[in-house]
Amino acid sequence: METQELHRGRLIDHIHLVVRDLPASRRFYEAVLRALDVPIGGVGEDYFWADELFVSSADSPAALGKLTGRHHLAFQAKDRAMVDAFYKAGLAGGGKDNGAPGERPYHPGYYAAFLLDPDGNNIEAVHHGPATRSAASVKITF
Repeated sequence: METQELHRGRLIDHIHLVVRDLPASRRFYEAVLRALDVPIGGVGEDYFWADELFVSSADSPAALGKLTGRHHLAFQAKDRAMVDAFYKAGLAGGGKDNGAPGERPYHPGYYAAFLLDPDGNNIEAVHHGPATRSAASVKITF
């Protein structure tokens, strides 16, 4: 096995989405993750993953034959331009508009865009404005 490197955030270790149409979901997520500068980590016949996100078909052994419900996932973007690129890439990759890029009232500087993925999950990219991170991520090498 080749060496893998994961970068984990603060709260969520990983999330598993079980989808109806894996090729449609893969097109969507490859497009938006590319815009967010996040590479696909691995693929198989019935799954793909990227960092904390694992997506599989219902017939994957990990899914137990059940689709997941509707979720809201928010990806971090390094700047407003990345939010804009996420939105354009997601629309081109089969997503549906659920809120064009713009400022939101959640706090000053909250700039986000929302898309529905092929299964109706609400997928967001957000830039919180100027901030200093305490750490880039937790790095796990195996």
